[in-house]
Order: sequence, then structure tokens, then C-alpha cells
Amino acid sequence: MKKPKNLMMVSVLLIMSLLVAACGNGNSANGTNTGGESQGSGKQEQKTVTIFQFKTEIVEGLNELKVEFEKEYPNIKLDIQTVGGGADYDAALKTKFASGDAPDIFSNNGYAKLDMWEEKLEDLSDQPWVGDLVPLAAEAITKGDKVYGLPLDLEGFGFVYNKDLFAQAGITDPPQTYSELEEAAKKLQAAGIMPFANAYQEWWLVGSQGISVAFANQDDVDGFIKGLNEGTSSIVGNQHFADWAKLMKLTLDYGNKNPLTTDYNTQVTMFANGEVAMMQQGNWAQTMIDGITPGMNIGVLPMAISDDAEKTSRVTIGVPVNLVVNKDSDAKEEAKTFLNWLVTSDAGKEYIVKKFKFIPAMTTIEATPEDMGAIATDLVNYVEEGKIYAHQAGKYPDGVAQEFGSAIQQYLAGKSDVENWQKNMQAAWDKLK
Repeated sequence: MKKPKNLMMVSVLLIMSLLVAACGNGNSANGTNTGGESQGSGKQEQKTVTIFQFKTEIVEGLNELKVEFEKEYPNIKLDIQTVGGGADYDAALKTKFASGDAPDIFSNNGYAKLDMWEEKLEDLSDQPWVGDLVPLAAEAITKGDKVYGLPLDLEGFGFVYNKDLFAQAGITDPPQTYSELEEAAKKLQAAGIMPFANAYQEWWLVGSQGISVAFANQDDVDGFIKGLNEGTSSIVGNQHFADWAKLMKLTLDYGNKNPLTTDYNTQVTMFANGEVAMMQQGNWAQTMIDGITPGMNIGVLPMAISDDAEKTSRVTIGVPVNLVVNKDSDAKEEAKTFLNWLVTSDAGKEYIVKKFKFIPAMTTIEATPEDMGAIATDLVNYVEEGKIYAHQAGKYPDGVAQEFGSAIQQYLAGKSDVENWQKNMQAAWDKLK
């Protein structure tokens, strides 16, 4: 059934009730920045705003938006720099600041990264878009009564699956538990269809995103993380991590050859070509899929690690990146002008939902299923059903996600068993907390 055009507005309200976290004072500031006051006058000094970010899949769109923005604000030039994919963005950002080449706008995950960079961040609480933020979106980048960044979007992930291949294998009900997923994999294989495409060369796929599911399944997620920091809880012997390792083993047993040398582009290409039925990814993959096979009949499955359907039949939703402003920048007013334009202009709104295929983080940006694509639409369905986890990676200590990725890759390569893998994960946390 076709969703109503105001689908996203309904979903926003549901997110508010499902994941607590009302953040900020909700006030909409009246003082819009004056970066475009002298549009076309040629009298104002031209300034360059450097944007340092890590979402490689939106680079093309950002460069197109740069052209649109500079038409309206000829005295502001954008310099968009991207370090992402398998590269270490955090290390590159630290190098930028240490070398005196600090950007004006940069990406920040919030939570632990907000704490780390707080002294460098401009307080954006007075910006006109703050009162329009979805509470879930604002949570990670809010501290006290201050909002320090603009959440770019909401993203979600699980196992993206090909509905037509599932039907071909006789799978009528989407699997919601581990046992159901295992049974689906067996049916797919029996029908001559490869169940999983695994891109385990990508450390972020497992060390940041995938392992978040094991954290999210804890009875008290924040309490467990607090315990890891204080030494009162442990990854070693934790059943949810053992269950997650079992899920990874399932994907290996029913997946492509050489998963540890398979990258993101290869994985998505295999899926989009109809060579495999499932892959661990999210709505950011929609544009690449559409570029290969437009109109695929696809959806999202939970990364189920147990047979407790109430707990495990959920997808992960979170904010992948917040755009923050360097408070010491001599172009910070111009930087604020761009951020405001991004989420209030017709061009910015259109790119957010139609080009980037984002789930908007603002109540003022509407998105239809046709705008967002099949993956995001299915993710919103999970939101409406209350079947979501919050993404936990932003709460890891700095550098832990990369260490997790390495430890998980060793396990997937058969170089450590589950017990030693858990010990390696715990050691990584203890070293960097």
C-alpha cells in the first residue's frame, strides 16, 4: 500500500516516543546568519569554508550542492574534503588540527566524540533549525542545554535483502530470529542462490556497525557501557557477544568466497546484480544499487542474534554524522550560513531526500517512499512498529571501533576462537577507555 506523503512526519513523532532523549531547549532562534547579506554586491570579502567529512557516498551530491550554494552566496566558497571508506578519518582530523590546517566544518559522531572535541566546537543552540530537530537526532550532539552540531540524517542498517530471490527460494515470511534466518539461508542455498555477500575487508562494517547489535541487545545498554568504562562489566563471557559471533559464522558458512578481501563496492555490486540474496548494509547503499539495477524489490531484515523475537527482531537506527563548526574559525558565521541553507533551502532539502536517499533528521523536511527509496522506507516501517535499536558506536572510546574491526577480522579469518576474540575486544576497550 502506498504510504501517505507525510509518512516522515508521522515517523518523527514515533521516534520521539520510542527512543527517549528529548534534547536541547527546542527554541527556534530568530537570528539567521548574515553570510548572504551582500549577495551579488561584490563588496563583502570573499571567504572559503572548508568542510572535512567522511561520507564518501555523498561526495558527488555535495559538489553539486556546492555549485547551488555559491550561486546564492557568491562571497562564500566551499572547499569540500572527504576522508572516508576504509581510511582513518579521526586520525586525519587530528592531523588537520595539529598542523594548523583545521577545517571550518567537520564531521562528529557525537557522544564520546562530542566529549573529545567539545572545546573546539561552536555552540549552535541559537541556530534557526535547532527547534526542528528530531529528538533522537539531537541526542548524540547535545550536552546540557547546548546543541553542538547539525545531524545530517537518520540512517539504519540490518540485512538488506532481495525479496524476489526470497520468493524464488520459497521463503514467504521474512526471518525475524536467528533460527529463522538460518533456515532461510539453507533454503536459498538449496535453490542455488548465494545467501550472503560479506564485505569483511571493511573494518567499519563489523567494528562500528555490526558489533553495535551485540551492545544493543544488552538489558541495560548504557549501564553495560558504563560498566566497561569502570571495570564492572565485561565483554568476555557475555552471551550477547557470543550470539553475535554465531551470527557472523552463519554469514561465513553461507556467504561469498574471500569475504576478508571483499570491499563495499564489490559487495553492493554483487547484491545489485542479483548474485546474492542478502548483505549487511543500510540506506546509504540505495544510490549505488539504483545506479546498477533501478527499482529492485528489496527490504531490510534484523541482524537477529537469538531466538528472542521480542528483543532481537529490530533494526539499528542512528545519526551517522553531525556537522559541527570550529569555534576558532575565522569563517564560522559563513559556516553557519551554509548549514542553515543546507536544511532550509529547497535545493538542500531536495538533495537530502532525493539524491542522498536520507531519512531526514528535521521535522521540517518531508520525504516520500519514492524520495528515500526502498531501504529507507522499510526502515521507517520498523520505526512505526517500534522495532528499532539505537546505534551504539558513538559511545565507544576513541579508536575502539578500529580495534574492534581488527579483532573481529581475526576471528572471521579463523585466527582466534570466540573466547579469545572476546578477550581481544575487552583488551581493546581497556586500552583506550
